[in-house]
Amino acid sequence: MSAPEREALAAVLTAPTFELIPLKHAMEHAALLPPGARVSVTASPVKGIDATIALCEQLQAAGFRAVPHISARMVRDRGHLADLLGWLESAGVDRAFIVGGDAKVPGDFPDGLSLLREMEELGHPLREIGIPCYPQGHPFIADDALLQALSEKAPYASYMTTQLCFDPGAIASWLAARRTEGISLPVHVGVPGVTEPHRLLAISARIGVADTHRFLTKNIRFVARLVRSGGFFRPDRLLEGLAPHIADPMAGIADLHLYTFNAVKPTETWRRRYLRELVPSPRTRPVVVTRP
Repeated sequence: MSAPEREALAAVLTAPTFELIPLKHAMEHAALLPPGARVSVTASPVKGIDATIALCEQLQAAGFRAVPHISARMVRDRGHLADLLGWLESAGVDRAFIVGGDAKVPGDFPDGLSLLREMEELGHPLREIGIPCYPQGHPFIADDALLQALSEKAPYASYMTTQLCFDPGAIASWLAARRTEGISLPVHVGVPGVTEPHRLLAISARIGVADTHRFLTKNIRFVARLVRSGGFFRPDRLLEGLAPHIADPMAGIADLHLYTFNAVKPTETWRRRYLRELVPSPRTRPVVVTRP
């Protein structure tokens, strides 16, 4: 990587968004994060949206900047939405990430766009709203429909976050196409943290998120490579492939979103080590002597 690429990568890796799943020991994992970190909390039909909001309330009280995922298909109606927004406001949470969600039977909001429109009508108190985007498509939604939805949701949003993707080329080409089309939302690039395949599968089963399981079963060679390497994925190569685009202002990459799958300790250990390698301290930098 060039010096500007290393600096740009270090800048977004210094204060990324960390994603947590609202499981039993989530606050213990959060304690390993940097003070005041931005923490995104997922939602699933199994755990329920109240678990997401409750964890965000705890995180906010502990000094973190909580970002709840509000799953449109899990919101029953306008009154339920108003209650959720009121709960967030009372907890001091002023940001959210709006997703369609996986609930099989939706309430009054079948997708993220319908929820965003209702939030706008209610006059929500949130100062920042994120929406998802899909560089490699969605298993159940056609690409044309995804792009149309992104275009319609963009006016309501502050940024977009890429869903799990291990191909820097796919992310870069997808993003370049969106910029050409006039979608100028800052992008938060979603990057998996340091974790194990069996952990991803176990969490998928516990919280009812099918996407992770689908990814692993669809990418057998990738999983096999992880197992041969000791069973851990580290995003070094992915980030190095993204570095030129992170350094390019035209790409509009504003942040990294680390999917920790609650494996916070190895992910945070890796992040700090990688940052030290990107930007060595003055004591560890080689001394260059210029001879006369």
